[in-house]
Formats: sequence, C-alpha cells, structure tokens
Amino acid sequence: MFSELRKKSIQSYVVRPGRITPSQKRALCNETFDYGLFLKNGLIHLEKTFNNTHKTILEIGFGMGSSVAEMASNNPNENYIGIEVHAPGIGNLINLIHDLNLSNIRIYWADAIDVIDECIPDKSIDRFQVFFPDPWHKKKHNKRRLVTEKFLAKVSNKLKSGGIFHFVSDWKSYADSVIEIGENNDLFVNTALNGKFTDKPDYRPMTKFERRGIQLGHSIWEIILQKIEEVDKNE
Repeated sequence: MFSELRKKSIQSYVVRPGRITPSQKRALCNETFDYGLFLKNGLIHLEKTFNNTHKTILEIGFGMGSSVAEMASNNPNENYIGIEVHAPGIGNLINLIHDLNLSNIRIYWADAIDVIDECIPDKSIDRFQVFFPDPWHKKKHNKRRLVTEKFLAKVSNKLKSGGIFHFVSDWKSYADSVIEIGENNDLFVNTALNGKFTDKPDYRPMTKFERRGIQLGHSIWEIILQKIEEVDKNE
C-alpha cells in the first residue's frame, strides 16, 4: 500500500514518528495484498468492492487494527472499511487480515475527510465508528477535533436512513461536545436520550488503549447517535 496523505493547514491528526516492525514494513510493501482502497480511484462501488450486499461499517482511526479485525472476524457477514494515517497500524492490520484469513476488510491510508468527500457514496454506510480520537484538549486546539458540526453533516450524508454514528472517548469535554452537536440538529437522535451516554455495545471489543486507560482510572464515554429516518417523498 502507499500513503495518500495530503498536507493541510488544519487537520485532526498528527503523524507521529514511531517504530515500525520489520513484519509491519513487509506487510505495507506486499504487492500481493489486494485489500487496499485508494483516493485516486474515486467513488467506490461497495457491492463490487466486497462482492456482496452485506451492511458496511466504516471505522476512522483504527489504531493498530486489533479491534476492527476482531469485529470483522466475529461478523463475517458484515463489511468493514478502515481508515488510518499511521503506517505501523496499517501494517499490523494487514498482518491480522492474513493471519485471520479475513476477506471483509478494506483499508484506506489517507485523511478520513478526503475519503468521505471523494470515495464514499451517499446513503451507503450502516455505521460510522470513531473510537478514542485525539481529544485536542487545549482550547486553542479544539478546532482540530475530528467531530464537528460540519463533520457530522458529512457523516449524515453517507449514512443510510436510520444508520449509526458511534463515538467513544476517555475525554469528557470532547464527548460532551459530540452529544451537544449531535442533539442540536435535525440529523440525529441520541439513542440513550438527551444528554445521556450509552453502555458499551456487545459488538465493540475493548481496545488495548481503553484497557490501559481504565487501569489508570479513566472513565469511558460512549455515544451512539442514530440518523433520523428519512421520509420517502414519493409515498
């Protein structure tokens, strides 16, 4: 695979230097890996991409990939698209795909906003997942947060009617802002009722990052917003 990251004045992530193992590097350079998706190819056709009509889950920022790989393994009749910017995590997920013999995952090495804008068809995704994004906790950096009013509007366009936006953070102020944005529009409803957080659903595995945070005494804030059902104007 190859990176399609583009330089931007404001972005929601920092590509931090980190150690990449020989195994992860080999995975990135493996020419036989055929589960990569690319911005250069434009809008994707999900049925052709996965060779089925199963529901599709898109995860932004899958980290080292263990969580999304576990979900894909546990749910072979669901399709998963993962977006990540860090090379070690992408290499690790490629290895997991091979080790678990998974055929229901595809990967973008790109900025999620570019993928959403250029590659995801409208009303095609059943669930968006954003788990433990960078909180950008300093007030002057809040503008870098991924989940904003504008971002949720983009997500709404790509979700099917009744589709889900699932957000998890260990940073309360970020979670509060997501609830506020999600509830103060006519696009979503909070499935846990106004101002409330939800329990962790069974389909979401606990991540290594999450487990470490809990051991350090961090609270986990889980939010599931549902896109408001659209009325068919032809009825």
